[in-house]
Amino acid sequence: MGKKKAFALRMDEDMLAAIEKWAADEFRSTNGQIEYLLSEALKKAKRNPKKRS
Repeated sequence: MGKKKAFALRMDEDMLAAIEKWAADEFRSTNGQIEYLLSEALKKAKRNPKKRS
């Protein structure tokens, strides 16, 4: 994985609460869960970022 960049993300409180619970259930941080979900969505859509060599 490349260099990480921080940015603000706004979302509905109920959605965030659901993601926080899901993350806790899978022993991940909330940020880690969001990264995991985005990564899986990119794979499913066949839009994975190109690997840098």
